[in-house]
Amino acid sequence: MLTGRIVVGAWAVGPFGNDDAADFCVELDGLSENDRPAEIRKWLEAAVQEEGYLDVVGGSTAVAAAALVAAQCPGGRRVGAGYGPEQPIPVLPDDLRMLAVQALDRVTADDSEVRGLWSDDEEASDEWRAKYGGKWQKEIRQLREVLAAASG
Repeated sequence: MLTGRIVVGAWAVGPFGNDDAADFCVELDGLSENDRPAEIRKWLEAAVQEEGYLDVVGGSTAVAAAALVAAQCPGGRRVGAGYGPEQPIPVLPDDLRMLAVQALDRVTADDSEVRGLWSDDEEASDEWRAKYGGKWQKEIRQLREVLAAASG
């Protein structure tokens, strides 16, 4: 819950501050270390390849997956205790960096439910959108910058 407005299933603006990201992290923790990169890739590819409306589950999970990739890039923020998977993420293949950029671009497109919830929700006040929507956009922009710089 965010002050003054509830975004269903969200309790923070960051990439892991929602139910879908939490579910994704639990899912990763249940996999062997060798299977975690493939699961991260699966969610990034699913977002990129979605031709229709990108729903909140796909979008939120793609953001969390992109944050895990960005955490391994120069300038990336480490995933802190209490957020993200509890089990370690092995070194991820470099090609996931550009895929994560593409996934973030898809999440911020007009036909993305996540973008709509943070930016365009008609039930949200202008004050709420300015305060929280702006923070969400900044988070996504920072992730994208780190990933793009590391992509070569």
